[in-house]
Amino acid sequence: MSVSTTETTAPAITLTIAGSEATGGAGAQADLKTFQALGTYGVTALTCIVSFDPKDNWNHRFVPVDAGVIADQLEAIQTCYEGSLKTVKLGMLGSPLTIDTVAAALKNQQWDNVVLDPVLICKGQEPGHALDTDQALKAQMLPLATFVTPNHFEAESLAGITINDVEDLKAAAKIIHEASGAAVLAKGGVRLAGADAVDVFYDGDTLEVLSAPKIGEVAVSGAGCSLAAAVTAELAKGATPLEAARTAKAFVTEGIKARVSSHAPFDALWQGGATLS
Repeated sequence: MSVSTTETTAPAITLTIAGSEATGGAGAQADLKTFQALGTYGVTALTCIVSFDPKDNWNHRFVPVDAGVIADQLEAIQTCYEGSLKTVKLGMLGSPLTIDTVAAALKNQQWDNVVLDPVLICKGQEPGHALDTDQALKAQMLPLATFVTPNHFEAESLAGITINDVEDLKAAAKIIHEASGAAVLAKGGVRLAGADAVDVFYDGDTLEVLSAPKIGEVAVSGAGCSLAAAVTAELAKGATPLEAARTAKAFVTEGIKARVSSHAPFDALWQGGATLS
Protein backbone atom coordinates (compact mmCIF):
# COMPACT_ATOMS: atom_id res chain seq x y z
CA MET A 1 0.00 0.00 0.00
CA SER A 2 1.51 3.33 -1.04
CA VAL A 3 0.93 6.66 0.66
CA SER A 4 0.36 9.68 -1.53
CA THR A 5 2.75 12.58 -1.05
CA THR A 6 0.43 15.04 -2.78
CA GLU A 7 0.02 18.18 -0.69
CA THR A 8 -3.42 18.73 0.77
CA THR A 9 -4.95 21.70 2.49
CA ALA A 10 -4.61 21.44 6.26
CA PRO A 11 -7.96 20.83 7.95
CA ALA A 12 -9.52 23.42 10.22
CA ILE A 13 -8.91 22.74 13.91
CA THR A 14 -12.05 22.34 16.01
CA LEU A 15 -11.97 22.08 19.80
CA THR A 16 -14.75 20.66 21.93
CA ILE A 17 -14.77 21.31 25.67
CA ALA A 18 -17.23 18.72 26.86
CA GLY A 19 -17.92 15.64 28.94
CA SER A 20 -17.17 12.05 28.08
CA GLU A 21 -20.22 9.83 27.53
CA ALA A 22 -19.06 6.24 27.77
CA THR A 23 -21.50 4.59 25.35
CA GLY A 24 -20.35 6.88 22.54
CA GLY A 25 -23.72 8.39 21.72
CA ALA A 26 -23.23 11.90 23.04
CA GLY A 27 -20.70 14.29 24.54
CA ALA A 28 -17.13 14.59 23.35
CA GLN A 29 -17.35 11.24 21.56
CA ALA A 30 -20.21 12.49 19.37
CA ASP A 31 -18.43 15.79 18.80
CA LEU A 32 -15.20 14.20 17.62
CA LYS A 33 -17.04 11.84 15.27
CA THR A 34 -18.96 14.79 13.83
CA PHE A 35 -15.79 16.82 13.34
CA GLN A 36 -14.17 13.92 11.52
CA ALA A 37 -17.21 13.29 9.33
CA LEU A 38 -17.30 16.95 8.28
CA GLY A 39 -13.61 17.21 7.53
CA THR A 40 -12.13 19.08 10.48
CA TYR A 41 -9.39 18.05 12.91
CA GLY A 42 -11.03 17.39 16.25
CA VAL A 43 -9.44 18.15 19.61
CA THR A 44 -11.06 17.71 23.02
CA ALA A 45 -10.70 18.82 26.61
CA LEU A 46 -12.79 16.68 28.96
CA THR A 47 -14.75 18.40 31.71
CA CYS A 48 -16.50 15.45 33.30
CA ILE A 49 -17.11 11.73 32.97
CA VAL A 50 -20.73 10.76 32.45
CA SER A 51 -21.90 7.16 32.37
CA PHE A 52 -25.47 5.94 32.22
CA ASP A 53 -26.53 3.75 35.11
CA PRO A 54 -28.50 0.74 33.80
CA LYS A 55 -29.43 -0.13 37.41
CA ASP A 56 -31.11 3.27 37.93
CA ASN A 57 -33.34 3.81 34.91
CA TRP A 58 -30.31 4.84 32.81
CA ASN A 59 -29.84 8.09 34.70
CA HIS A 60 -26.45 9.77 34.60
CA ARG A 61 -23.54 9.04 36.89
CA PHE A 62 -21.67 12.32 36.87
CA VAL A 63 -18.01 12.72 37.90
CA PRO A 64 -16.35 16.12 37.36
CA VAL A 65 -12.79 16.37 36.13
CA ASP A 66 -10.57 18.33 38.52
CA ALA A 67 -10.37 22.00 37.55
CA GLY A 68 -6.58 21.88 37.46
CA VAL A 69 -6.71 18.98 35.01
CA ILE A 70 -9.13 20.91 32.79
CA ALA A 71 -6.79 23.92 32.87
CA ASP A 72 -3.84 21.67 31.99
CA GLN A 73 -5.69 20.22 29.00
CA LEU A 74 -6.59 23.65 27.69
CA GLU A 75 -3.09 24.99 28.23
CA ALA A 76 -1.66 22.12 26.16
CA ILE A 77 -4.26 22.53 23.41
CA GLN A 78 -4.01 26.30 23.14
CA THR A 79 -0.21 26.23 23.11
CA CYS A 80 -0.05 23.38 20.61
CA TYR A 81 -2.41 25.04 18.13
CA GLU A 82 -1.61 28.69 18.83
CA GLY A 83 -2.53 30.74 15.79
CA SER A 84 -4.56 28.01 14.10
CA LEU A 85 -7.22 27.25 16.73
CA LYS A 86 -10.04 29.73 16.17
CA THR A 87 -13.19 27.68 16.75
CA VAL A 88 -14.47 26.03 19.92
CA LYS A 89 -17.63 24.22 20.94
CA LEU A 90 -18.73 24.27 24.59
CA GLY A 91 -20.73 21.27 25.71
CA MET A 92 -21.29 19.79 29.16
CA LEU A 93 -19.41 21.87 31.74
CA GLY A 94 -21.22 20.67 34.83
CA SER A 95 -20.10 22.93 37.67
CA PRO A 96 -19.46 26.60 38.44
CA LEU A 97 -15.78 25.85 39.07
CA THR A 98 -15.45 24.21 35.66
CA ILE A 99 -17.17 27.20 34.06
CA ASP A 100 -14.74 29.57 35.83
CA THR A 101 -11.81 27.50 34.57
CA VAL A 102 -13.03 27.31 30.99
CA ALA A 103 -13.95 31.00 30.86
CA ALA A 104 -10.45 31.96 32.01
CA ALA A 105 -8.87 29.78 29.31
CA LEU A 106 -11.13 31.11 26.57
CA LYS A 107 -10.16 34.67 27.45
CA ASN A 108 -6.47 33.84 26.84
CA GLN A 109 -6.94 34.16 23.08
CA GLN A 110 -9.14 35.54 20.32
CA TRP A 111 -11.82 33.28 18.80
CA ASP A 112 -13.62 33.51 15.50
CA ASN A 113 -16.35 31.12 16.64
CA VAL A 114 -17.55 30.12 20.11
CA VAL A 115 -20.44 27.68 19.79
CA LEU A 116 -22.32 27.19 23.05
CA ASP A 117 -24.49 24.11 23.43
CA PRO A 118 -26.01 25.24 26.74
CA VAL A 119 -26.34 21.95 28.61
CA LEU A 120 -28.27 23.20 31.63
CA ILE A 121 -29.25 20.00 33.40
CA CYS A 122 -27.47 16.70 33.87
CA LYS A 123 -29.60 13.96 35.42
CA GLY A 124 -27.62 12.88 38.46
CA GLN A 125 -26.66 16.33 39.68
CA GLU A 126 -28.20 17.70 42.84
CA PRO A 127 -30.90 20.28 41.96
CA GLY A 128 -29.22 23.11 43.88
CA HIS A 129 -25.87 22.40 42.27
CA ALA A 130 -27.50 22.27 38.84
CA LEU A 131 -29.12 25.66 39.44
CA ASP A 132 -25.78 27.20 40.42
CA THR A 133 -24.26 25.77 37.27
CA ASP A 134 -27.07 27.14 35.11
CA GLN A 135 -26.64 30.61 36.56
CA ALA A 136 -22.86 30.54 36.07
CA LEU A 137 -23.28 29.37 32.48
CA LYS A 138 -25.68 32.19 31.68
CA ALA A 139 -23.46 34.78 33.36
CA GLN A 140 -20.08 33.67 32.02
CA MET A 141 -20.50 31.53 28.91
CA LEU A 142 -23.42 33.17 27.14
CA PRO A 143 -21.63 36.53 26.73
CA LEU A 144 -18.66 34.76 25.09
CA ALA A 145 -20.77 32.84 22.59
CA THR A 146 -21.05 33.71 18.91
CA PHE A 147 -23.56 30.89 18.22
CA VAL A 148 -25.96 29.22 20.67
CA THR A 149 -27.84 25.94 20.13
CA PRO A 150 -30.42 25.50 22.93
CA ASN A 151 -32.87 22.61 22.91
CA HIS A 152 -36.53 23.10 23.83
CA PHE A 153 -35.95 23.07 27.60
CA GLU A 154 -32.82 25.20 27.40
CA ALA A 155 -34.51 27.73 25.12
CA GLU A 156 -37.34 28.08 27.64
CA SER A 157 -34.81 28.62 30.43
CA LEU A 158 -32.65 31.11 28.54
CA ALA A 159 -35.60 33.06 27.12
CA GLY A 160 -37.79 32.88 30.20
CA ILE A 161 -40.89 31.88 28.25
CA THR A 162 -42.94 28.73 27.67
CA ILE A 163 -42.54 27.23 24.20
CA ASN A 164 -45.61 25.46 22.90
CA ASP A 165 -45.32 25.99 19.15
CA VAL A 166 -43.11 27.34 16.38
CA GLU A 167 -44.14 30.95 17.02
CA ASP A 168 -42.99 30.58 20.63
CA LEU A 169 -39.72 29.07 19.40
CA LYS A 170 -39.19 32.08 17.12
CA ALA A 171 -39.82 34.43 20.02
CA ALA A 172 -37.36 32.53 22.21
CA ALA A 173 -34.66 32.65 19.52
CA LYS A 174 -35.08 36.41 19.28
CA ILE A 175 -34.90 36.88 23.06
CA ILE A 176 -31.76 34.76 23.35
CA HIS A 177 -30.11 36.67 20.50
CA GLU A 178 -30.96 39.99 22.10
CA ALA A 179 -29.48 38.82 25.41
CA SER A 180 -26.27 37.41 23.93
CA GLY A 181 -25.67 38.97 20.53
CA ALA A 182 -25.05 35.45 19.23
CA ALA A 183 -26.65 33.65 16.32
CA VAL A 184 -29.23 31.21 17.69
CA LEU A 185 -30.44 27.83 16.48
CA ALA A 186 -33.32 27.02 18.83
CA LYS A 187 -34.26 23.36 18.58
CA GLY A 188 -37.86 22.23 18.73
CA GLY A 189 -37.04 18.74 17.53
CA VAL A 190 -39.65 16.12 18.35
CA ARG A 191 -40.96 18.10 21.32
CA LEU A 192 -43.28 20.32 19.31
CA ALA A 193 -46.48 18.89 17.89
CA GLY A 194 -46.64 18.22 14.17
CA ALA A 195 -45.20 16.01 11.49
CA ASP A 196 -41.91 17.88 11.23
CA ALA A 197 -38.94 18.35 13.54
CA VAL A 198 -38.60 22.13 13.56
CA ASP A 199 -35.68 24.34 14.55
CA VAL A 200 -35.46 28.14 14.31
CA PHE A 201 -32.39 30.13 13.24
CA TYR A 202 -32.08 33.82 14.12
CA ASP A 203 -29.04 36.10 13.97
CA GLY A 204 -30.61 39.53 14.32
CA ASP A 205 -31.23 39.88 10.60
CA THR A 206 -32.40 36.53 9.27
CA LEU A 207 -35.15 34.38 10.76
CA GLU A 208 -35.43 30.96 9.14
CA VAL A 209 -37.42 27.89 10.12
CA LEU A 210 -35.53 24.66 9.41
CA SER A 211 -37.74 21.60 9.24
CA ALA A 212 -37.51 17.95 8.30
CA PRO A 213 -40.00 15.11 8.71
CA LYS A 214 -39.86 13.58 12.17
CA ILE A 215 -38.19 10.19 12.41
CA GLY A 216 -40.09 8.74 15.34
CA GLU A 217 -41.43 10.68 18.30
CA VAL A 218 -38.60 10.01 20.76
CA ALA A 219 -35.41 12.05 21.05
CA VAL A 220 -32.23 10.30 19.90
CA SER A 221 -29.07 10.40 22.03
CA GLY A 222 -26.40 12.65 20.61
CA ALA A 223 -28.62 14.66 18.28
CA GLY A 224 -28.09 17.93 20.13
CA CYS A 225 -24.36 17.40 20.59
CA SER A 226 -23.93 16.46 16.95
CA LEU A 227 -25.97 19.41 15.71
CA ALA A 228 -23.82 21.88 17.65
CA ALA A 229 -20.65 20.07 16.60
CA ALA A 230 -21.73 20.19 12.96
CA VAL A 231 -22.34 23.93 13.26
CA THR A 232 -18.87 24.23 14.80
CA ALA A 233 -17.19 22.30 12.00
CA GLU A 234 -18.94 24.26 9.26
CA LEU A 235 -18.12 27.62 10.85
CA ALA A 236 -14.47 26.56 11.16
CA LYS A 237 -14.46 25.81 7.42
CA GLY A 238 -15.74 29.30 6.64
CA ALA A 239 -19.51 28.84 6.35
CA THR A 240 -21.84 31.62 7.38
CA PRO A 241 -23.93 30.95 10.50
CA LEU A 242 -27.04 30.31 8.39
CA GLU A 243 -25.18 27.96 6.05
CA ALA A 244 -23.75 26.14 9.07
CA ALA A 245 -27.23 25.76 10.57
CA ARG A 246 -28.66 24.34 7.35
CA THR A 247 -25.83 21.86 6.91
CA ALA A 248 -26.01 20.80 10.55
CA LYS A 249 -29.75 20.19 10.32
CA ALA A 250 -29.31 17.99 7.25
CA PHE A 251 -26.36 16.15 8.83
CA VAL A 252 -28.29 15.33 11.99
CA THR A 253 -31.39 14.27 10.06
CA GLU A 254 -29.35 11.68 8.17
CA GLY A 255 -27.66 10.58 11.39
CA ILE A 256 -31.03 10.00 13.03
CA LYS A 257 -32.17 7.94 10.05
CA ALA A 258 -29.06 5.75 10.53
CA ARG A 259 -29.49 5.55 14.32
CA VAL A 260 -27.82 2.82 16.38
CA SER A 261 -29.91 0.77 18.80
CA SER A 262 -28.63 -0.97 21.92
CA HIS A 263 -29.84 -2.38 25.23
CA ALA A 264 -30.42 1.19 26.43
CA PRO A 265 -34.00 2.47 26.17
CA PHE A 266 -32.97 5.02 23.55
CA ASP A 267 -31.19 4.99 20.22
CA ALA A 268 -28.06 6.97 19.34
CA LEU A 269 -27.40 9.08 16.28
CA TRP A 270 -24.72 7.77 13.93
CA GLN A 271 -22.53 10.44 12.40
CA GLY A 272 -21.78 8.18 9.44
CA GLY A 273 -25.36 8.39 8.28
CA ALA A 274 -24.72 11.38 6.05
CA THR A 275 -22.29 9.37 3.93
CA LEU A 276 -25.06 6.89 3.13
CA SER A 277 -27.54 9.42 1.78
